[in-house]
Amino acid sequence: MELVLNAGPVVKLVLLILVYFSVVSWAIIFYKFRVIHRATKDSERFLEFFWAKKRFDAIGQGLGDYGHSPLTVLFREGYQELIKGQRKREGEDEVGFAAELGGADNVARALRRAMTLETHRLEKFLTFLATTGSTAPFIGLFGTVWGIMDSFHGIGQTGSASLAVVAPGISEALVATAIGLVAAIPAVVGYNHFVNKVNVLTGEMDNFSQEFLNIVERMMRRA
Repeated sequence: MELVLNAGPVVKLVLLILVYFSVVSWAIIFYKFRVIHRATKDSERFLEFFWAKKRFDAIGQGLGDYGHSPLTVLFREGYQELIKGQRKREGEDEVGFAAELGGADNVARALRRAMTLETHRLEKFLTFLATTGSTAPFIGLFGTVWGIMDSFHGIGQTGSASLAVVAPGISEALVATAIGLVAAIPAVVGYNHFVNKVNVLTGEMDNFSQEFLNIVERMMRRA
C-alpha cells in the first residue's frame, strides 16, 4: 500500500485504470458464470423434456421450466413460425408443395434469427474480458516505464545513484506491471473458458435447429 501511495500521479492514474479493469472483469466473470451455467443446465434438461414429449403443443406449455436455455428460445420462435404458417395455409384456397417448402424456409429463417440473437446474448461482455486480457499488461508496463523515467529524473536532480535512492522509485514503478498482470490473467482465463462454453452451446443450438427442421419437414410431408 505504501508503494501505491508514494507513486507519482501518472502511475497512480495507471493503477486506477487497472483497478477499474480488474473490478469490472471480475463482475463479468461472476455474471457470465451464472448465465452460462444456467443455460447449460437448462439446455440439458430441456433436451430430455423435448425428446420425451411427442407433441409440439405439449412442449410449448412446458417452456417456462427451462427459461434460461437458448434452445427454448429457438423452439418458441420455430413453433410460432410453424403455427403462423399453418394458419396462413388454412386460410388459403390452394395449398401446394411450394407453400409447404415456403413454410419450412420461414421456420428455418426464424431459427437462424433466434440462434444469432442467443449467440450474441451469450457472448455479451466477453469483448471486455478480451480487451482487459490484451491491454492491461501494456497499460501496466506503461506505468512502470513512466515510473522508472521519473526515478531517473529524480536521480539526475539529486546527483546520487545509490541503491537506497534508486530502489524505492523502481519498486513503485513495478507495481503497475504487477497490477496489470493481476487484471489480465483472470480476464484471459475467463474469456477462454466462456468462449469454449459458448461454442458448445452454439453447437447444441445448431444441432437442435437441424433436428427441429427435420421434424417440421416430416410433418409437412404427412400433412
